[in-house]
Amino acid sequence: MKKLTILVIGVLSMSNIMAQDISDALRYSQDEIQGSARFRALSGAFGALGGDMSAVSINPAGSAIFSRSHASLSLSSLSIDNDVSFFNGRSSSSDSKIDLNQAGAAFVFQSTDESSSWKKFVLSVAYDKTANYDDQWFASGTNTNSIDNYFLDYAQGLRLDEISAFPGESYSEAYSEIGSFYGFGNQQAFLGYESYILEPMNDTDENTLYTSNIADGTFNQSYDYIARGYNGKFSFNAATQYEDKLYLGINLNTHFINYEKYTYLNESNSNDGSLVTNVRFANNLLTTGNGFSFQLGAIYKVTNELRAGFTYNSPTWFTITEETTQSISTSATDDEGSFTNNIAPDIINIFPDYNFQSPGKITGSLAYVFGEQGLLSFDYSRRDHTKTKFKPTSDAFFASQNEIMNSLFKIANTYRVGGEYKFRQFSFRGGYRLEESPYKDDSFYGDLTGYSLGLGYNFGNTKLDLTYDQAQRTTNNQLYSVGLIDAATLDSKNSNITLTLGFNL
Repeated sequence: MKKLTILVIGVLSMSNIMAQDISDALRYSQDEIQGSARFRALSGAFGALGGDMSAVSINPAGSAIFSRSHASLSLSSLSIDNDVSFFNGRSSSSDSKIDLNQAGAAFVFQSTDESSSWKKFVLSVAYDKTANYDDQWFASGTNTNSIDNYFLDYAQGLRLDEISAFPGESYSEAYSEIGSFYGFGNQQAFLGYESYILEPMNDTDENTLYTSNIADGTFNQSYDYIARGYNGKFSFNAATQYEDKLYLGINLNTHFINYEKYTYLNESNSNDGSLVTNVRFANNLLTTGNGFSFQLGAIYKVTNELRAGFTYNSPTWFTITEETTQSISTSATDDEGSFTNNIAPDIINIFPDYNFQSPGKITGSLAYVFGEQGLLSFDYSRRDHTKTKFKPTSDAFFASQNEIMNSLFKIANTYRVGGEYKFRQFSFRGGYRLEESPYKDDSFYGDLTGYSLGLGYNFGNTKLDLTYDQAQRTTNNQLYSVGLIDAATLDSKNSNITLTLGFNL
């Protein structure tokens, strides 16, 4: 069947149509460079080193370390394992894929003027995946909070004739018209009313108070979450070397987001007085976006062995578009017997573009190079997540979300340390990282800890590197942003095997 497509526009205010919350803000603020195998083997502690294409994405001065033009390509096997708990329920899930996560080339132009203090100029272009959204998990358990609260929270205060179908009007037509005129919140109330979950206090158009046809008690709930997508960036880099001490660089970055999420809730109950005994609620979200940021970086050789680096990452300014589809099915029993009601509007809600600004970041780095034998490196990054913003800030809903983020988020620090030892053509590498939670209450979104091990072989003009790294974090994922706000707890472990081929041009 051909789907109807509508443009949902704000008639009263943006808050009537948009459903962005701080989970979206946190998701699109993640900028962990997936990187080359050597970069990952040192857990990303490359801010004062350079000489690697992924290092250029951390500190743009890093490309000026190359003595010859260079290119690299990286493939990763990405795996995520989740241990999920939801009230009395426990489950496990896993997902994996193979992906291209890094590619780039740097072109070195040596100065032909031997008397000039500017020794070389480098131009680079690189692609790096900065976030992998592929994930799936399943939660189930017995709850005392029902999905009816989701629909009640949206419905209370809305007129009955603004959340119900007119006589002779199909569900698709009503869902479309209600979305066009009144927005997202009224659509949710419509789904609750037409599926018999909501009962008006008075069966009149002017009614604005509602009760539930689901009685209090316990509820068996299962929740499926499936996500696909990524966040990536292209970097256009320029760097230079001044004498033998100072390296300077700039990156101009274009970012792109592609994120798809499917959730499905199945709730059943046998509570006395319940008209509705089963609810099946499905939601699909498609998010696309593009953005811009820039980076300024420097590396300074304090001595021949000791190097210091500094990088400023600007905020990333995104423009984001979202589309949603929904369906609901209920089973109910009344005096006339049992029946099922299915509401599956053939409608794609296309929301107005909105702007989002992720916070900037500063990074300080130190590295000690033991000649040809190896190195030790340390990076420290600081990011103020209270600077995260939905825009325009003049919109009442966005302003309220920005206030929430300002009160819940904090400055988060990241620590990375890595080392490399060389023996003949072999390189042995390892690293560790700690990323603090952006939340003041880290029980909601925990710190991330990870380690890495890697091996490299130098063929001369060609290098082959292999790395295994793993990171863990515990998060609490709310099922919905309103009403049914209970959370499933995920202990997530991300494992990656990365293979990089690098060669001089």
